Amino acid sequence: MPRPGGPAGKLTGDFGNKIKLLRNAAVQIFVFGLDGPVQPRYMITWMTLTRPTFPAPDHDHGRCTADAIDHAERVCERRSQKFTPIRRQVLQALLSSHRPLGAYEVIDELAKSMPRPAPITVYRALDFLIENGLVHRIESRNAFLACAHDHDAAAMVAFLICERCGSVGEIPAAPLAQSLNAAARATGFAPKLSVVEITGTCAHCQNTA
Repeated sequence: MPRPGGPAGKLTGDFGNKIKLLRNAAVQIFVFGLDGPVQPRYMITWMTLTRPTFPAPDHDHGRCTADAIDHAERVCERRSQKFTPIRRQVLQALLSSHRPLGAYEVIDELAKSMPRPAPITVYRALDFLIENGLVHRIESRNAFLACAHDHDAAAMVAFLICERCGSVGEIPAAPLAQSLNAAARATGFAPKLSVVEITGTCAHCQNTA
């Protein structure tokens, strides 16, 4: 696939056809600590993910959850980390749907099947899960999303947020992050974290409209 050309920020060539998948979407790019305007050249590498970005409404969610828990167990074993009961329970609460949940929504979900945990306990479990790439924080929603893709916490992804059903999918976006970080460094700034969130309508909601 040819690289997108043209002026900074302009999407051209075959890339322009790919971006039609995100039509009617609003893009929010957070480069934390960035304190001035930059004009990066955008480039995204499109990859085939191991699971659907947005599972079908009638998918086997029980199997989906079981696969995610199995993935978490393997990640923790590979990294010699302890997948404690509370960490497992917090992840299971997030896996109750494909929507991001706030910390207190996680607590409410947990309280359905166990004594209501203290917020600090849940936040510590969330920190662990994020550090090990098992959960993402959705900045614009101040919420958390379970992740079953095989990458670590440093991997750059873009979040696709459906405004109708509330589901969130993720796609690889490392080249985009590299372009943003390079533009930031060109100003003498040292970027720490980039987050890309794209709001719009998922294919399933478009088909039912």
